[in-house]
Amino acid sequence: MGTLTGRTALVTGGGRGIGRAISERLGRDGALVAVHYGSNEAAAKDTVATIEAAGGRAFAFRAELGVPGDAAALWAAFDEGVASHADRPGLDILVNNAGIGLYGRIHEIGEADFDRVFAVNAKAPFFVIKHGLERLRDGGRIITISSGVTRIAFPFTTAYSMTKGAVEVLTHTLALDLGPRGITVNTVAPGIVDTDMNDWLTDPAERARAAAYSAFDRIGDPADIADVVAFVASDDARWVTGQRLDATGGSILGVAS
Repeated sequence: MGTLTGRTALVTGGGRGIGRAISERLGRDGALVAVHYGSNEAAAKDTVATIEAAGGRAFAFRAELGVPGDAAALWAAFDEGVASHADRPGLDILVNNAGIGLYGRIHEIGEADFDRVFAVNAKAPFFVIKHGLERLRDGGRIITISSGVTRIAFPFTTAYSMTKGAVEVLTHTLALDLGPRGITVNTVAPGIVDTDMNDWLTDPAERARAAAYSAFDRIGDPADIADVVAFVASDDARWVTGQRLDATGGSILGVAS
């Protein structure tokens, strides 16, 4: 019996990178995992196969985020999948992981790109949560993946950083609102993680520079983040809400002596 046996979890963007690691970890902990994907069906199905091969349960479903009606479409697809894989409807753990990057200093960012990154990274989680609250059981968990860029200033990620700041405000506000239902709401903020989204890490010089940000002098692994999410999703974190958990590996803590 895993710590999450009998519970249902939904991970947006759950088929790749950090999302895949989260899906696999929650699956190992016993949850039925709904692996959401936007476009890469093969990756999501491969994640499901990996969870099932380890003795877990999962299913994949598609919904494009950042477009009108995205939240309603996501929940309709989720409901259909749960009806086929669970003995009861509803949800216990919602992980808002899906997101896109946007690089460029303020004078390089156009309105269309700005609107797109906010639509996917900030607006979508807001409405996914809004439409999901009627499905989320009391005592549930809402976990949103933010970023170390809300603590560390990187001018070339200004617009992206703003989206993550928005979901952090959403986190502590919702924590107060949903506390009476026993629902915890927290944010996990990774630093630089070795995923295909960060393909620039293939350059040895860039990789060494990025590793040096961390107090541990290494790049983060998706499992590093998934383990933190698993803690927040568990009963052990029942007294933790409205918090931003820094999972940057101690990036840029100060000046070494």
